[in-house]
Amino acid sequence: MALAAMRYAAMGWPVCPGAYPPVRAQRSDDRACSCDRIGCPAPGAHPISPTWQLQATSDPEQVARLWKATPDANVILVTGRVFDVLDVPAQVGTAALARMERAKVRPGPVAISAGNRVLFFVLTRGAPADEDEWWSCRLDCEPEIIEDVVGLRWHTRDSYVLAPPSRYGSGQAARWVRDPAASPLPDSVRLLEVLADVFEDVGP
Repeated sequence: MALAAMRYAAMGWPVCPGAYPPVRAQRSDDRACSCDRIGCPAPGAHPISPTWQLQATSDPEQVARLWKATPDANVILVTGRVFDVLDVPAQVGTAALARMERAKVRPGPVAISAGNRVLFFVLTRGAPADEDEWWSCRLDCEPEIIEDVVGLRWHTRDSYVLAPPSRYGSGQAARWVRDPAASPLPDSVRLLEVLADVFEDVGP
């Protein structure tokens, strides 16, 4: 995990340590997450520290110190600084990738989460002047706002995603479909157009 965190930091992507599935032999109970929360709703898929936004860094020395202190920690990628993430159901994501390939549209980095979701990494929107332009990353888009993309989550500022090869509490690992090293970040609007078309065809 430390090597993965260092790799992302070298790309300029801010990271912070995430909770992780405890080693079974070290468990005193059947918890699926290293955090102290009983019934954690996102085992292994959230930051360790409540001050994760301040902790997030792309400085190699700081990253090395963080993972030296917690070597088993998953890797959290913080959105809204260098990149945003368009997070869609797997059926939509798979169909969108196939459509982009046929249309010769370059999607950029793409990952698959263990939560049956596909993550499209795009250039961040930065900080628009109109606060109403922000979409919630915690809730699906409201149907009355954009009917064709119900089920889409747009991770921007104040949000994060779990980075490959981090493991969820289920034991499944996030993985890259298109590696970021060979996939420049694309414009979000172009990808959103394709995703909206796919949502209309196959639904969430």
